[in-house]
Amino acid sequence: MLVGIVGGKLQGIEAAYLARKAGWDIRLIDRNEQVPALQLCDTFVQADVTDEGSLSGTLGDVDLIIPALENSTVLDSLTSWCRKSGVPLAFDSRAYAVSASKLKSNDLFSELGVPVPDDWPGCDFPVLVKPVRESGSKGVRVYQNLESFTALFSARYPSSSWIVEEYIAGSQHSLEIIGRPGNYRALQVTDLYVDHKFDCKRVIAPSSLAPNLIDDLVMLGLKIAEALNLHGIMDVEVIHSGGDLKVLEIDARLPSQTPTAVYWSTGENIVSQLGKLFTGPNSKLTTVGDAARGVVYEHIRVSEDILLVSGERIMTRCGPLNLQEDFFGADEAITNYSPGIDDWVATLIFSAADRVQALEKRQRSIADIARHSKIKEVIDRVPDVTLKGHCAR
Repeated sequence: MLVGIVGGKLQGIEAAYLARKAGWDIRLIDRNEQVPALQLCDTFVQADVTDEGSLSGTLGDVDLIIPALENSTVLDSLTSWCRKSGVPLAFDSRAYAVSASKLKSNDLFSELGVPVPDDWPGCDFPVLVKPVRESGSKGVRVYQNLESFTALFSARYPSSSWIVEEYIAGSQHSLEIIGRPGNYRALQVTDLYVDHKFDCKRVIAPSSLAPNLIDDLVMLGLKIAEALNLHGIMDVEVIHSGGDLKVLEIDARLPSQTPTAVYWSTGENIVSQLGKLFTGPNSKLTTVGDAARGVVYEHIRVSEDILLVSGERIMTRCGPLNLQEDFFGADEAITNYSPGIDDWVATLIFSAADRVQALEKRQRSIADIARHSKIKEVIDRVPDVTLKGHCAR
């Protein structure tokens, strides 16, 4: 199998990593020749895929294309060219159009009766503000009171390009759904941990959610996938608070971080399943059993005498990364580390028989890195939000 991965940043790292685990040949395409995923692929082509005329020479011989970016112009170009050429594209443009807009997503949730955070002004402070057309933590802000809120927004109510909703303190969780109508699979639920900027810094599997809540989340995910008429993959992020699950967002595209955690915990390779789904029209998705190992997946930056646990965006700022095994006690690391440098980043992957042992393994590794690099301070920040009120119901 020769896969063409378009985009070499965070999603590109995920796609290339799992394609390697599947034993595929990887051709990476990006306009930037120094993207993080560069050294995880077999061949690299520097190209602008918005030029449909050049795509036959760049991607005409691949068995499957995986878009690993969220640039609408690029996605439209790929979708158009693949329809004409017949090259399979692991992407559902209609489902993505809904998930890429938080307004459209919220309309869908309302139609389905999916529980979500309450909208402003029907809630008290603090409130969470996020842009309508960004995914993950991009542009997310929390405001503690009306004064700080109106200091940024000239009017009491922001423009239609923003979503304002109650801030809920609780545990965050993710679930991937893959398939086509009549043949959907829910994968493993994982636990998410964010840094002070709400960027995901750590994924742990299997989830600490109670089995009944995991079942509820799976039912929610399948319900949304059916309503979207999904052909491909999507993830659902929820928050658990006060015994309830509320949906934060959906994204109908290959996510980053959680697929690798799921792979290490269950052996389920989401990219391999995408290949079966899009290159074999009648193929059924397979299962790998119920066994689940403990996994911790997280990002760090070592700079001089500080070790910072940080959101995944730090992995996009240091040039090409490489895969290293048995890295300071981690099973694997995706990193730009080399002996002698004092400023480097790494995504660390720890696997053990269960969550507790995986976390203990992680602690030993961080201590080992701290000794080796003469670290004076380990920083692992969380959002600083003071809860002063409750949403009006």
